[in-house]
Parts: sequence; C-alpha cells; structure tokens
Amino acid sequence: MVEPVSPEAPVLTGARILHQNWVDLTFLHWPVDPRRITQLFPAGTAPDTFDGLSYVGVVAFRMTGTGFGYGPGVLGSFLETNVRLYSVDGTGRRGVVFLSLDTPRLDVVFAARAALGVRYRWARMSYRRTGDRHTYTTAVRWPRVRASSRIEVEAGDVLQPGPFDHFLTARWGLHVAHGGRTWFVPNEHPAWSLRSAELSGFDEDGLFASVGLGTLCTGPPVHVAFSDGVPARFGWPVRAGIPRR
Repeated sequence: MVEPVSPEAPVLTGARILHQNWVDLTFLHWPVDPRRITQLFPAGTAPDTFDGLSYVGVVAFRMTGTGFGYGPGVLGSFLETNVRLYSVDGTGRRGVVFLSLDTPRLDVVFAARAALGVRYRWARMSYRRTGDRHTYTTAVRWPRVRASSRIEVEAGDVLQPGPFDHFLTARWGLHVAHGGRTWFVPNEHPAWSLRSAELSGFDEDGLFASVGLGTLCTGPPVHVAFSDGVPARFGWPVRAGIPRR
C-alpha cells in the first residue's frame, strides 16, 4: 500500500548524516505519461502519479549551512538546480529520483557522487534577486554534457497548498542507485510555506535531453511555485525494500 501524501514529515529515526538549509526555491513542473519515464528509475522503484500522470520537476535554489551529523555548517553556501522525478518503491514509500543536480562546487560534486551515488554535476551558476524577482542561470561544465538553463520568476503571495502542491513538494526522501543496490535516504523539514509565482522566463538548452527526457517537457510548466525556504535534515540510507520504521 502506498503511504499517504502528507505535508508533515515522518520523524527521522537513527543517526542524522547531513543538515542544510534550502533557501529561495523555485519549483517548475511538467506532466508526463509515467510509461514514458519508467526506464529512468532505479530498480525496485516506479513513477509515482497524481490523477494518472507523473511529473518532471526543475528546482532552483540556494543551499546554506550544510554540515555533517549534528555538527556546525562547514560547507558554506552554494547554488543548485536539479531535475527530478517522483518515485514510489515496493514498500509504498514515496520519494524523489534526481536525474541531475548541478552546482558550482566541485568538492560537493565528488563527495556526493562517491558517498551516495547522487548525480551531481559541476556547473557555472548565478543567482540574482531584485525585490521579489529571482533569476537563476546554469551552464553545465561536465564531460560530454552540453546543457544550460535560465529561470526567472516573480514571487507572489503565500499559497494555501492543496493536494497537488503537497504531492509535488512534500517528499520525505530520495531513491538512488549505488553499489548495485537501490537505497532510500530519508529527510525531514518543516512543512513548506509556498508562495505563488509568475514565470517571467524559462530557457533551456539541452537540460532535459542531458538526463534522458528528450522532448517530453515541451511548452510552459503547469505548476510554478516559490518558497523562502526550510531547514532540512537527512537520515541514514536504508535499502529501498525495507519499510519505513
């Protein structure tokens, strides 16, 4: 049975491996037929759906205060833009599958890939804020990858999130393939405070193609939202076939 979508995170059990703040986030989402993306999911997971459709998300934000365990933030601040899908495993646990995570921090790229197999890529990036207008640019600098994007949004009033917003944003862990197995890495953070957002501009050159999505995400996104941010914590990875405690 698939676990219910909840804006409140399940309580983490066991050790905390990482903590960080996600700040100035923009969410963009495109609908896709789940049958068109099944090959992009780790073994033992499948596309999660809302009213029969799955979704591709592009999320751009700033990361601050990243640290290990219960210690201080030691990794400074950096930008990230990720492309993600929404997953469910055989235990019914919902999560996120990251197709790419772009950042200008090469040390973060190598550490995340080595430790968890997370698909970080090195990129040249910028972020600019003018009032409620937020602009994010990314140009990937990874071998044999040509991909870039530019996102510009105007953040508006606080939203009262509905079931669709919760489905897209209240995801309490990630599924990742590493070392020949599929793992679930749980996380927790306060319930999102979302704001409406108007998309002023979105340009991508090879971003979707670089992660195996081809031309599936055409036209404007059907969901655009902004959040000022949340503090987040990650727990110890578990095998995807082991139910949540």
